[in-house]
Amino acid sequence: MVILIKIIQVIFALSLLVLVHEFGHFLFAKLFKTRVDKFYLFFNPGISLFKTKKINGKWKCKFFAKNLPDYDGETRIDINTLPEDDWRRFPDNTEYGIGWLPLGGYCKIAGMIDESMDKEAMKLPPQPWEFRTKPAWQRFFIMFGGVFFNFILAIVLYAAILTSWGEEYLKNEDAVYGIAVNDLSYEIGFRDGDKILSFDGVPTNDFSQLQIDMVRSQAREALVLRGKDTISISIDNIYIPASLNTPNMFSLAFPFVVGDIQPGTINEHSGLVKGDEVVAVNHNDMYIVQEIQKELKKHKSEEITATIERGGSTIELPLKVDTAGMIQVMLDTDLTKYFKITKNEYSFLSSIPAGCTKAYRTIRNYVKELGLIFSPKTEAYKSVGSFITIGKIFPGTWDWFKVWSLTAMLSIMLGVLNILPIPALDGGHILFLFIEMITGRKPSLKVLEIAQTIGMILLIALMILAFGNDIRGLFIK
Repeated sequence: MVILIKIIQVIFALSLLVLVHEFGHFLFAKLFKTRVDKFYLFFNPGISLFKTKKINGKWKCKFFAKNLPDYDGETRIDINTLPEDDWRRFPDNTEYGIGWLPLGGYCKIAGMIDESMDKEAMKLPPQPWEFRTKPAWQRFFIMFGGVFFNFILAIVLYAAILTSWGEEYLKNEDAVYGIAVNDLSYEIGFRDGDKILSFDGVPTNDFSQLQIDMVRSQAREALVLRGKDTISISIDNIYIPASLNTPNMFSLAFPFVVGDIQPGTINEHSGLVKGDEVVAVNHNDMYIVQEIQKELKKHKSEEITATIERGGSTIELPLKVDTAGMIQVMLDTDLTKYFKITKNEYSFLSSIPAGCTKAYRTIRNYVKELGLIFSPKTEAYKSVGSFITIGKIFPGTWDWFKVWSLTAMLSIMLGVLNILPIPALDGGHILFLFIEMITGRKPSLKVLEIAQTIGMILLIALMILAFGNDIRGLFIK
């Protein structure tokens, strides 16, 4: 059931993103009186699950309809020879539909080289309603429309999220117990209790983003507060690949406070009660959960002496440790008891500029992450994933806050990726338009065809890399 929910969420989010992206192209094409032949959600090789078209003022619909060709070999079919009920007799009207392959969608604009590679249509004399006959500035807006609408969608979603749920996070300065480190962050030089002040001189704000901020900026130095001393930690870039694939480098340190003791556990009759705070183990001072957990693992199947603070008094209790290195108590993990949680609430009007700011920051951060992917030394390309990776980040239960948050983030990612100056992407078309505007000359049809082919090869290679990484991840942990 969890997998099914994830699949539905992924299809829902990507379908919305594709519809909005293609609608951006569609809207500007219609604005500049450019014919749009087809507008489809999902791809429809061979057949379409559903399609509709306005013919003679009335909407006609078909279900599970076979796609009919526009060409007989290399010759365009004469529409006057077709039956009266054949939709190909009415090319001026857009065909809307739903395909059967849920991997995206498309907006087929007349008179342009796109993924359909409709070379035969491009050999015919240019028509005033075709993309290729429009001024360069109009063609720019038609191509940029998809990316633009993805960014607009992200702003709308972020604004709606902020209005509905507000914003809640722990400021780094309010993490009063500092960080708890794992083996990798310890090797780099961080220690339990450190309070990270900045990376490369840039202060950190959101505690949950510490590791992301360090990796994203490829930081070379961290400034931390250790006890009363401020020290500098040099970060070697050789740790970037490992940092990308090692979660919880900087966990939130918080005190070891007993939340509950379940009946039948090994320390049920030890004397521990709810609210007890462990401040030492075997007379060694320690009070942070992660530090105590590491110490307990050194005493598996043994008995330790725990120093407990209870209502202003200090007592010592003998506690049993199981074979896994745990004393089998529930912890009090209500962070609001230990930390000041920052909560920002927004009205409808204030959420709009806040949504713009959040979208801008997401775009900026994603551009930095792409820089990691294109830098071989970071090995970030090994983390590139396909739909499987996308599915993993969605929750196993339907949570609208997470669904909309992830959809907004994916909308930013789709927009940024599409604006890259790679043939076959919107950015590739825009690049050629800029060249045309500067030189005053259009690239030849042959150049566009070759560029589109190269771009498709690059995208297929990227898909193979993404699926390969996901498949490898299923078997290699």
